[in-house]
Amino acid sequence: MNLLLNPNPPLQGEISVPGDKSLSHRTVILSALAEGNSTIHGFLTGKDCLATVEAMCHLGVKIDFLDPETLLVHGVGLHGLQAPKQSIDCGNSGTSMRLLAGILAAQPFTSVLKGDDSLQQRPMERIVLPLQQMGAKIVGREVSGRIFSPLEIHGNTSLSAIDYEMPIASAQVKSCLLLAGLYAKGQTSLKEKGASRDHTERLLQSFGVALSIAQNHIILTSPTTLKAQEIYIPGDISSAAFFIAGAAMVPGSHIILRQVGVNPRRIGIISILKLMGADITIHGPRLICGEPIADIEIKGTKLRGIDVPSEMVVSAIDEFPIIFIAASCASGTTHIRGIEELRYKETDRIEVMAKGLKILGVSLEVFPDGILINGSSLNEGTVVSHGDHRVAMAFAMASLVAKGSIIIRDCDNIATSFPNFCELANQLGMSIHSIED
Repeated sequence: MNLLLNPNPPLQGEISVPGDKSLSHRTVILSALAEGNSTIHGFLTGKDCLATVEAMCHLGVKIDFLDPETLLVHGVGLHGLQAPKQSIDCGNSGTSMRLLAGILAAQPFTSVLKGDDSLQQRPMERIVLPLQQMGAKIVGREVSGRIFSPLEIHGNTSLSAIDYEMPIASAQVKSCLLLAGLYAKGQTSLKEKGASRDHTERLLQSFGVALSIAQNHIILTSPTTLKAQEIYIPGDISSAAFFIAGAAMVPGSHIILRQVGVNPRRIGIISILKLMGADITIHGPRLICGEPIADIEIKGTKLRGIDVPSEMVVSAIDEFPIIFIAASCASGTTHIRGIEELRYKETDRIEVMAKGLKILGVSLEVFPDGILINGSSLNEGTVVSHGDHRVAMAFAMASLVAKGSIIIRDCDNIATSFPNFCELANQLGMSIHSIED
């Protein structure tokens, strides 16, 4: 699918974005491992999260869709999963693969996790090596000292607890090891270099698992059990980010996003945009199922370039494609370092975004761990997302400040995280149309 975006007036209106992707993955997995039936409201029916649903079904879990966004998960308990009859296809979802590896490492059967071409290029040694330290036997595809999928996981029902200092701040690695820790006897101790998103910890506690958390040090004690829950998932801040930045960078815009998750470890996008001069207000913060949510109001203004503080990088790691766009139309220069993790996402997001921005006339300099962007006006042009959903949506928002129309190629994967993105964008006043090659 290719998209044609025409210039349009400032954004106006109120919308609700779909449920949080990170929470949707995690709630399905934990509900499946719980004793009893759990109901999940606000589930994201994007391709990535549906890959996790399908995986749990292959493992013998019964999951009913009561409506498109409400799931009834019939929990089987920690030891009730069944051997899959075929390989488990994670599609484009790195979250599915890394989280599932944690629970499959402890099962009394062998399983295989595979994915699409893009997922097979993403490094997996960051989960394989610590799982092997816990006693799991995992065989992957080794290339130049790195490990990639497919992963053949020979489960070990006698995993050992681990005291592990994570080399990078990664919510996926942390979550994988915490899930494995549910099966390991004793105390699983994890230390992070930075504060990555903490959805797994919050959810484990809501399911009745006792955790000791002090700063970036987490201790999980097993054996334990999970108790079924009724769960309400807020709107995804990573999806909201496109409209937050899009409205913030266009003077005259005024939008409100309802019931968005504002977990403190996920709102780096808001903090960075505010440093750039954005007018963003959080209204009515409250807790639902242990997660903070709020309504977000954005009024457009002229942004200015900044040096992005290193301490904000982890809490905005998925949002940097749209931050690049905001920097491109800001006055002055924006300097971003410490984002080398972007090179290991669905694409090398630093290179792919830089290439597209150059096509639109932006002056920039790329570093191994970052980018320097000189703010200017954006030209019309044709860019390629290379199948990366966040790259595609970021360039869609560039049309708000471009001199002419923008065509974005290879946009099908928008459906992995935000199936109704184009519909909501047009509802706020954008002009997005699907076109043929």
